[in-house]
Amino acid sequence: MTKTAEIFTNDLLKPNHKLVIAGKVEKFVTVIPRAVSLRGFVGDSIKKSVSIIPEEKYNFKITNARAKNGKFIDFQLEEIKGAKRTEYSLTVRNLRKEKGRYSDIIILETDSKIRPNVDVHVYGYLRQRPAKE
Repeated sequence: MTKTAEIFTNDLLKPNHKLVIAGKVEKFVTVIPRAVSLRGFVGDSIKKSVSIIPEEKYNFKITNARAKNGKFIDFQLEEIKGAKRTEYSLTVRNLRKEKGRYSDIIILETDSKIRPNVDVHVYGYLRQRPAKE
């Protein structure tokens, strides 16, 4: 990954400098999908599942899961043991009873010193069902 930035100074001889920062970024975990979208109508049962797949090099265990707020969601984490590694399935369910939007974060605590937490963002949007004529 490479990022550049331009810095402006009051130096008359060299008023701006270009900085380049480059480095190798390794993938720690694959989260599919990256965020949970709970969209639907008030009164409907709305839930979505997320796959959490640790990369082989950083094979971590999830030790705990908690919601930052937890007011409008419920979730269940399931460990799926594979032949090569353990994966996880996170199922998130809407609890909100009235129309509106909300957001939350599910924090997955790991046994890794490199990345002790993996965050899963949750976005909810409930609409009132249109009236039938």
